[in-house]
Amino acid sequence: MKICHVITRMIVGGAQENTLLSVKGHLEHGYECALVTGPTTGPEGKLLDEVKVPDLRVIIDSNLCREINPVFDFSAYFSLKKLFVSENFDIVHTHSSKAGVIARLAADHARIPVVVHTVHGPSFHDYQSGWINYLYILAEKFAARYSVRMYTVANAMSTLYLNQKIGKDIDYKTVYSGMDLEPFLQSEKDSDLAEKLGIDLTRPVIGKVARLFKLKGYDYLLKAAQLIVKEIPDVQFLIVGDGILKDSICNHVKEMNLTDNFIFAGLVDPKVIHNYIALMDILVHLSLREGLPRSVVQALASGKPAVGFDLDGTPEVIINNKTGYICNPGDFKQVADSVTKLLKAPDDIKNMGDFGREFVQKRWDWRIMVSQLEQDYKKLLIESKEKN
Repeated sequence: MKICHVITRMIVGGAQENTLLSVKGHLEHGYECALVTGPTTGPEGKLLDEVKVPDLRVIIDSNLCREINPVFDFSAYFSLKKLFVSENFDIVHTHSSKAGVIARLAADHARIPVVVHTVHGPSFHDYQSGWINYLYILAEKFAARYSVRMYTVANAMSTLYLNQKIGKDIDYKTVYSGMDLEPFLQSEKDSDLAEKLGIDLTRPVIGKVARLFKLKGYDYLLKAAQLIVKEIPDVQFLIVGDGILKDSICNHVKEMNLTDNFIFAGLVDPKVIHNYIALMDILVHLSLREGLPRSVVQALASGKPAVGFDLDGTPEVIINNKTGYICNPGDFKQVADSVTKLLKAPDDIKNMGDFGREFVQKRWDWRIMVSQLEQDYKKLLIESKEKN
């Protein structure tokens, strides 16, 4: 098979890591594979600079950008169509909303035998205006007509899209977002890293791994932190990530007189993120929009329970009372109570962490993901040949 993956940009993020591991697996299995992406800019980092995949052919399409821009979007359609025709791919696999619309249309018009798409997270959600949601849903319905399969990283994504009448049930297949779990399974607390960050390992550590952006739940974390500190004054909050809200969050922490309780690690190389999660006792995941919370899977692989909101794919990873606690969306008091309850019960932290480590190994190893994708590619190719 000759395979092409297309994504809008290769920042340091879950969808991008998923895509990179997919192409890595294809190459290791002997398939010809290319990755098409737009330019990567901004404070979220550049994944292709951080993680190298030998023999990977990366094609930068300067017209492919995240923002809606009719001129660039039409240019991207034509440049992608030209590429697909000249390369004669068997499979075009798209990722992210923007690339998902433009590249699926271009691939179909280039007569690519199999066009598939992965839904990493919903483009529409309750936390943006109705008319914007309407446009996104309309775009998703349009694009769904030009792919024969839509992979979702959680069962909840399939349900959400089907409820909006995007595609048909037969179009969907859940393929959990694979990760390289080995570093997390073997991780241990690094006292030198703790000292560098200013973390006291004799005090409890609550961690959050997420970009400092809207909808990542930092406002709820700060509200919960005030309540947690009242119960456990020496608790520390380790924030791993960077983004446009950093100054605002730091100022808020200062206003609440919690500077001594917060540690900001900044943007961290994905290759060493396991060392940071190893310093945590509990991970909190409070994002309001997340297909599959990779940081939760990684925390569980590290033996750390998690607390998160009952949204999207999170309940498929945080099994209430088994791998952590699920809270009502936006309920920071419930988050604070759940975290405090765990911190006061070290045995529960260990038991949930042990259960979580075994739980994720069976579902989220990246090799399982790649195998499932390739098996489905082959099936879809056979069906395509039979139709023609």
